[in-house]
Amino acid sequence: MRYDETIEKWSKRLLSAETQKRAERTILAVAIGSFLVHLVLIYLIDVGIVSLKQPPDLLLNPIAAIYTPFSFILVYEVYLLIFYLPKSFTTYISKQYEIIVLIIIRRLFKDFSTLSLTTDWFKIKYDLQFTYDLIASLLLFYLIFLFRRESKKRYGAAENVEMREVGVARFIKIKKGLSALLVPVLVGLSTYSLVKWLMQCFQSAGTAAESFKNINNVFFEHFFTLLIVVDVILLLFSFFHTDEFHKIIRNSGFIISTILIRLSFSVEGLLNTVLIASAIVYGLVILYIYNLYERQIAGEQ
Repeated sequence: MRYDETIEKWSKRLLSAETQKRAERTILAVAIGSFLVHLVLIYLIDVGIVSLKQPPDLLLNPIAAIYTPFSFILVYEVYLLIFYLPKSFTTYISKQYEIIVLIIIRRLFKDFSTLSLTTDWFKIKYDLQFTYDLIASLLLFYLIFLFRRESKKRYGAAENVEMREVGVARFIKIKKGLSALLVPVLVGLSTYSLVKWLMQCFQSAGTAAESFKNINNVFFEHFFTLLIVVDVILLLFSFFHTDEFHKIIRNSGFIISTILIRLSFSVEGLLNTVLIASAIVYGLVILYIYNLYERQIAGEQ
């Protein structure tokens, strides 16, 4: 009983609607402030007040300044992912997809500063990556819409019977406990990633250049690794309240989808985009087939 009370206490403290609104306001203020600081730094470099031997692309173009507030908005999206975990598993998965698409959008703002507007557009690496990301952002936006539409489908009594089971109530408590644990882990991981990246920036010129090259992977590469662990834990605990084949396959399929997203951080170029698109398409198809099973079961009752 004490364990249940502890979970409820920390869930209310870290994942309540009030905490969510407070986090939203704080992140918005930090995002606006960081955007202005980034713009001022670009201006100081441009007029020569601040001198850098090899300023990174993010400090050369005012458009690239949008990258910084977008990074803080992404952190808030990660919090929302944790916030929705106890409430809806499919919403939790769709938030993963939204985060990776926002990472692509953020990368577009960064790539604006490296575009070469020449007739050799399709021969230049950065211009090609920009093209891939531009097309992918539209495609993935539509795929997420389809996923969210599929996730809202309900088929009669089958879902209601499942939700009345005692095992499901226990499973929800487990998800609340995981979510409450993930919040301080999120804070610690984001702080560690930021400090480590800043330390790399102030080392040798080569190390600093490499750190800016891999800036899109900061925090999120480790975070999606953590999500894979969380998904596996949820899959294992789900066996306590259901042994239905289609539910097990759905949860397993979502883990595969998360793994594909995680793999995308280890590659560049077209393969990166293909892995991300494949992850969302796979999750969408898994959910679609799962709903076919649910509809059939509801029709048999």
